[in-house]
Amino acid sequence: MTIRRLSVYARCLLHLEEDGVRTVSSQELADRFNLNSAQVRKDLAYFGEFGVRGVGYYVDDLRRHITAILGLDTQHRLAVVGAGNLGMALANYDGFAGRHFRMVAMFDDDPAKVGREVDHAPIIASRDMAREIRARSIQIAIVAVPTESAQTVTDQLVAAGIKAILNFAPARLKVPREVRFKNVDLSIELETLSFYLAKGSK
Repeated sequence: MTIRRLSVYARCLLHLEEDGVRTVSSQELADRFNLNSAQVRKDLAYFGEFGVRGVGYYVDDLRRHITAILGLDTQHRLAVVGAGNLGMALANYDGFAGRHFRMVAMFDDDPAKVGREVDHAPIIASRDMAREIRARSIQIAIVAVPTESAQTVTDQLVAAGIKAILNFAPARLKVPREVRFKNVDLSIELETLSFYLAKGSK
């Protein structure tokens, strides 16, 4: 949760920079972005001393520190596996256009899709996935394939050396301990919203 909040802080600080704000206190940061000032101080203190007594935090300096902590001071190369509706939507996500992540390839089994490009990234046959992952120095993979294919694809990614996987397939997948794996389950997110709707109607 601390890492998730650091991502939020980084975005907040970027907005402050764009607004020309040079310094900010934890309370001002909390008030402006609906955060908890005590939590902000606790999260930042976990990684070092960034504040200046009587001044607060220098916005640009703190953003650079958080960017480095999150490993975003270098660009990560990623691939999307599955060029169906969800995969194509993810491939066209504007967030990949920034400096932190770059989609360099898509993989799919459909011969009709192989050879096409999505935002300058080629769609490559899945059978060539291991070779292309190594050749293109891909570090992160996004799984957007049907449930029945998800474990096989994940195993192939791990065998190819991928150490970070974001999974959109509605399946419980197994990976080795050294691989960082995150599930994005849209059904669970919708059920959470349903709970709050039901709670609000009572």
